[in-house]
Amino acid sequence: MSQPFDPYSVLPPVEGFTLRSDDIADGRTLDVAQRSGLFGAPGRDRSPHLAWTGHPADTRSFAVTCYDPDAPTGSGFWHWAVHDIPATVTELPTGAGDSGGERLPAGARTLANDMGERRFLGAAPPPGHGPHRYFFVVHALDVDRLDLTPEATPAWLGFHLFAHTLGRAMLVPVFEIPA
Repeated sequence: MSQPFDPYSVLPPVEGFTLRSDDIADGRTLDVAQRSGLFGAPGRDRSPHLAWTGHPADTRSFAVTCYDPDAPTGSGFWHWAVHDIPATVTELPTGAGDSGGERLPAGARTLANDMGERRFLGAAPPPGHGPHRYFFVVHALDVDRLDLTPEATPAWLGFHLFAHTLGRAMLVPVFEIPA
């Protein structure tokens, strides 16, 4: 399978900053912890540790998303979407995306992923489909809160991010299941 373009490359350029993780890295295969047991792959559905620095000084909140543009859906697949993370927070621990969100900072809100769950859903590409890329992105925003209803989708969040993103940092690990 040929890799499609970077979905963030068609958005207006914004300031970059640094994202690091104890659990994932650019181009590295996802560990079993970030694979999905809920969606058919042997895995634990644990969101990775994420820590960021160097974001724009006027950042008022953050959003964190995980998106697979290589999913065979015509629209990709949203694995995780969290918004209204306070600007004072610059790190999420491993497992912050667990069901219930107890490890997320106060005020942060999780939207339902494309499986309909308000949690992180690990990687589970179709067997033999080739490597999939998982864009873990931290978005620095110019507002304290986004005016989203609990029923909002990650795509609707994306429209709001388009209007409010000051900076963006990302890590893109990969995963595939052989045929």
